[in-house]
Amino acid sequence: MNLDPRWRSHSLVDGPDRAPARSYFKSIGFTSEDLRKPLVMVAHSWIGTMPCNFNERELAQEVMAGVRAAGGTPMEVNTISISDGISMGTEGMKASLVSREVIADSIELAAIGYSFDAAVIIVGCDKTIPAGAMALARLNIPGVVLYGGSIAPGHYKGRDLTIQDVFEGVGQQAAGTITEDELERIVDAACPGAGACGAQYTANTMATVLEFIGLSPMGSATVGATDPRKENVAVETGKLVMDVLKRGVRPRDLITRKALENGIICAASTGGSTNVVLHLLAIAREAGVELNIDDFDRVSDATPLIGDMRPGGRYVALDMDRAGGTKLLASRLLAAGKLHGDVVTVTGKTVAEEAASAVEQPGQDVIVSTDHPLKATGGLVILKGNLAPDGCVIKVAGHERLLHSGPARVYECEEDAFAAVSANLIVAGDVVVIRNEGPKGGPGMREMLGVTAALVGAGLGETVALLTDGRFSGATRGLMAGHVAPEAAIGGPIAFVREGDTITVDIAARELRHEVDPAELARRKEGWTPRPPKYTRGVFAKYAASVSSAAQGAVTS
Repeated sequence: MNLDPRWRSHSLVDGPDRAPARSYFKSIGFTSEDLRKPLVMVAHSWIGTMPCNFNERELAQEVMAGVRAAGGTPMEVNTISISDGISMGTEGMKASLVSREVIADSIELAAIGYSFDAAVIIVGCDKTIPAGAMALARLNIPGVVLYGGSIAPGHYKGRDLTIQDVFEGVGQQAAGTITEDELERIVDAACPGAGACGAQYTANTMATVLEFIGLSPMGSATVGATDPRKENVAVETGKLVMDVLKRGVRPRDLITRKALENGIICAASTGGSTNVVLHLLAIAREAGVELNIDDFDRVSDATPLIGDMRPGGRYVALDMDRAGGTKLLASRLLAAGKLHGDVVTVTGKTVAEEAASAVEQPGQDVIVSTDHPLKATGGLVILKGNLAPDGCVIKVAGHERLLHSGPARVYECEEDAFAAVSANLIVAGDVVVIRNEGPKGGPGMREMLGVTAALVGAGLGETVALLTDGRFSGATRGLMAGHVAPEAAIGGPIAFVREGDTITVDIAARELRHEVDPAELARRKEGWTPRPPKYTRGVFAKYAASVSSAAQGAVTS
């Protein structure tokens, strides 16, 4: 459907009554000719505190050049971003998931406040990616999401490093297997420049997922942040948004049920982050599309794991790009009948048409054949049972145990659990339970990479299980169940686990079980009252008062 390219900006700058607005725009360099063209928001979350979004101001200039070349007037908009990796293990980590809502809200406000006709949203770190998609779905104005790209791997002692190696190095140092000096050498080498975390952690998972949904051009996300090709990708994105505007394609035209299933398939086939569950539920809600937590298990169970990606596999994100990228991944899945090829993308081509131009690097084994998958089913598993009646999510990359039963080691917050791991108080067979870290209880549902990586670094990754009403980083590996719902703060079953109780994680049965007599549980629940809120004012208090369950995407309303 063709759309008047100035369908919104007419009301902002046209006519004698809008003279004051034109005067303001001219004061900062825009001309009368500029204001007669479609106004395009180029939003990004550059911040001088982390590598993930550090290249976005430069990319914005390239996007704006593309918009101008295609007949539009770009205007730059900036919002915030929070680094999970830097804030991990601190109070600041509570700000991460909250920032998803703030970023989406701020983009929405700017788009409405300036009557933009279209938008390019440049994203980088974990929460900026779903936030960009959520904002577009809310606004439903023609738009494209552009990923800033993955960081290049570091190199140390002949192997590629990512931030995962640093987090696991903390556990190794605590366990005495490496020295503090060795840990600092890993620190110095792991992150060599701009870009988001360098494997199939949350950022790269969500960036590739948006390609499979159709909000980003297929093949754009896997180009690294410091790759010279990224500038051209940005220019072409600026040109593309003008074409999208001309065609009148809106985000909700693209975010369909089948498109969201394609996103789940992308994550499942590459061993992607468990955070995809939260984020796709949130995007679906904004787009008005029915999606629930059980859909992830159903789709993942029908999807082969064919991307040999860290943290569960061998390769980093730039290896996937060299191998053939998302087009090759889509081509493999389509050939096996595992993907909706008729889903239309922002380019106007279907997923199948985009995948037809895939070019495979000879001899690559990053993306393997569906005839010989790394695992017959995908990496995302939803467990329920009496300890998680509304569900929890676990990532199974192919080598994890399918059954673990052991005594609960109960901690009321992440810091207490980390202290126990650092003091070598956790032993093989234990089930670490971390509660009061959910969306309301945290608030903010902190990631637990510090704890999970420390367990792996301490040599307990194959013998200990962990469950929490908080989240995990995309870099987490091992038998770790997150997003346990309902959460402890609202009286979910996890609130009534006691030290020494037997907890069973049963992947085959899709159950998380609390092996305690029901009568005893009933006694524990008598007289239960919620803990006082940790914050009574400010953004965390607002968030805790309005956020939904993790099983609904932890969205605010």
